This record gives sequence, structure tokens and C-alpha cells, in this order.
Amino acid sequence: MKISLNRVNKDYLFEATSSNNLKVLMDNKSKSEGKVEGISPMEVLLMGVAGCSSIDVVSILNKQRINPITLRMEVEGIRDASAVPAPFQGINVTLFLEGEDITPEKAKRAAQLSFDKYCSVSKSLDPSIIINQTIVVNGVEA
Repeated sequence: MKISLNRVNKDYLFEATSSNNLKVLMDNKSKSEGKVEGISPMEVLLMGVAGCSSIDVVSILNKQRINPITLRMEVEGIRDASAVPAPFQGINVTLFLEGEDITPEKAKRAAQLSFDKYCSVSKSLDPSIIINQTIVVNGVEA
């Protein structure tokens, strides 16, 4: 796996390109001047946690012949912005699933397996970062 990154302007805007030529713009969202035109690297990391775990959850449920009608995830990183560096101290994940055959138990188990065993992104984080999970199935917290 390999990416390339190029500076786009004379400010903080960068373009990262994947090996299959997909692109992401990254910017410094705390800059005092100019327009923010990209996602912050820390937001990209949270997006990676959400994407990786969502792929796992769908895969785990599909193996049980369950295919969610919708899957949505909200991920919030908790950090001390005044510290340098300011790594995540915790991550709160809310997973929203809708579908006929999804039980709260199966949804919880799929999410737990993802974060504890399968999600390469979350497993790459410092082990001291606690990932708290809330699961909502068909509008009801599980």
C-alpha cells in the first residue's frame, strides 16, 4: 500500500493520491488566514476508523445473511487541542443500522468484532485510545 502527497499551493493545502489514483485534499483547519479547502489529517484518521469499521460490520453481518438497508456512523475524536502534539485521547463512535433482520445483539457483536479484532485502522492506533461504541438499530439504542 502506497500513497503520494503533493503540495497544491503556497499555503497548507495538500493532495494525497492513492495507488489507484483516488484523491483527498488535506488542509490546516486551524490556520488564521485564508479559506480551508481540505480535510484535516486528524479528520482523515477518524474517517479511516469509520470506513474500516463500516466495511467490517457489513462483512460480518453479510456472513449471517444480513444486509443492512442503511449504515451510518458518527465518529468524534476527543483530544486536548492545547497540547502539542494533540493526539486523540478517546474516540466516540455511534453506529446507526437499519434493516429487517438486524437484532441489537448481532449489531453489537459485529461492531465489537470490528474494533477488537478486524479493523486495521483502529488496531493501528495507540492502545491507550479507548473507542467507545453506541449502537442504534432501527432507531433504538441497543
